[in-house]
Amino acid sequence: MNTIINWDVDSEIFWITNSFPVKYYGLLFACGLLLGFYIVKRIYSKEGIPVQDLDNLLVYIVFGTLLGARLGHCFFYEPAYFLKSPIEILLPIKKVGETYKFIGYAGLASHGGTIGVFIAIIMYCKKFKVNMLWILDRIAIGVPVTAAFIRFGNFMNSEIYGKPTNGNWGVIFQKDDFIPRHPTQLYEAFSYLLIFTILFVIYKSKIAAKNNGILFGIFLTLLFLARFIIEFFKENQVDFENGMTLNMGQMLSIPFVLIGLVIIIWKTSTAHKDFA
Repeated sequence: MNTIINWDVDSEIFWITNSFPVKYYGLLFACGLLLGFYIVKRIYSKEGIPVQDLDNLLVYIVFGTLLGARLGHCFFYEPAYFLKSPIEILLPIKKVGETYKFIGYAGLASHGGTIGVFIAIIMYCKKFKVNMLWILDRIAIGVPVTAAFIRFGNFMNSEIYGKPTNGNWGVIFQKDDFIPRHPTQLYEAFSYLLIFTILFVIYKSKIAAKNNGILFGIFLTLLFLARFIIEFFKENQVDFENGMTLNMGQMLSIPFVLIGLVIIIWKTSTAHKDFA
């Protein structure tokens, strides 16, 4: 049974001017941020926390996400190129010949984005003097939804796709070749939505009620474990990964999984002591 999908969608929805396109990736990225914000906003409202506090936090998170994800891509995956063209790190341009052309941000790394968000939350908690683990638990519920929408954007861009399926099934990303491949963007997106569901169910239970940090630990463990596994089906993003046993995405995921497990063990043992 042939279950091959031919995928050849234009990544640009329309052009505002001759040099400024509106793309699916940017639109889905923004929708993911807004939906994640809405989920956490509902949690704040349910717990009687002023929503204005979340508005301030959102500013920190948006800047932390974009800056961290961009720097992560530049320094984790293409340091040689961007060290020679540092202006392209923070500006959405690329040098073509002797002039610069607007291309948007072609390269955002989720691991860098996670680090950026974490640093932004630390800064926020220090300034407003709030419990960091409490905030991390709530943000952890909304983040997988945002991450899922970003991967949907990657799918619309026909990028970060998987290895050949070697069968009569898969997705042919016609912008690059005519080989049926694993749609790893969708694997990740649906994994993240499942993780959101798991975290929300745990949040609604008594497990996380008086144990700040447990949700964040589970979030780190599940999300980056999923990323680690799916990387086995994904094409390497840069050439230097071809000779590596584990690619860069997997190597960067391992510390996050370990940190998540440490937090889970720490908070679980603390809860047992309190119960005793």
